[in-house]
Amino acid sequence: MRRCFRMRIKLDLEPEESFPFYAVGKHTVQAMIYTHLNGTDYSDLHDRKGFKFFTFSDIYPSGPFEPGKRKSLIISSPDEGLIETLYEKLLPDEKLYLGRHALKIVSLKKFRLRPRKAFITGSPVVLSAPGDGRFFTFHHHNSLAYFVERLTELAVRKYEAFTGEDFELDGPLFTRMIPRVRRKGWLDIYVRVNIRGRYFDVPGTTWEYLEAPLNESNRDFYAFTMDAGIGELNSLGFGFLNPLKKKP
Repeated sequence: MRRCFRMRIKLDLEPEESFPFYAVGKHTVQAMIYTHLNGTDYSDLHDRKGFKFFTFSDIYPSGPFEPGKRKSLIISSPDEGLIETLYEKLLPDEKLYLGRHALKIVSLKKFRLRPRKAFITGSPVVLSAPGDGRFFTFHHHNSLAYFVERLTELAVRKYEAFTGEDFELDGPLFTRMIPRVRRKGWLDIYVRVNIRGRYFDVPGTTWEYLEAPLNESNRDFYAFTMDAGIGELNSLGFGFLNPLKKKP
């Protein structure tokens, strides 16, 4: 049986040159993580089937990379060993390559967070569509019921796979949800990623407020979910969650 320990790493980065924000994709961040796990007990993580049990935030703040302007990235996992290993492999003042671009690690912090009764997404949430194997969008599928049902099902499956225990959540994963609405009322956002050498525009949604029915019986489950990520493609940096103190 494996238990979650709620661990994260925050990297503060400074670029050595100017380049556009889109030049660093999610696949380049994923590749950096796998590269730093080479030669460790997690060196085969990329090739393991099933859930990888880690995710990471969007790089923030958004905008062009410029020398002297700090960017940040958070990596989370319910697997304490993975975070400890990655923390030991990453070095302060290390020159980090994200694709072709070099950034210096100016700060490296390991920390824990407790789940709260509300969350906010730090990267888009991605789900497969019903039936056709494509990605879900609210524009084409327009079903909040499917979205919540699929989110809940995946979260429970991940938790059971990690702990080796059966688990039943009494109700949906979130009981109140406020999306970030974009221009013209759209909810969907598209992110270009490289999957197995091919580029895809992956649709997802971001959420300003996700209220959870947190209590003593499910606290461990929500702690796990917070750091494992919600939805699909977590190891590509989708579905990242932060606890939220106040309603938006």
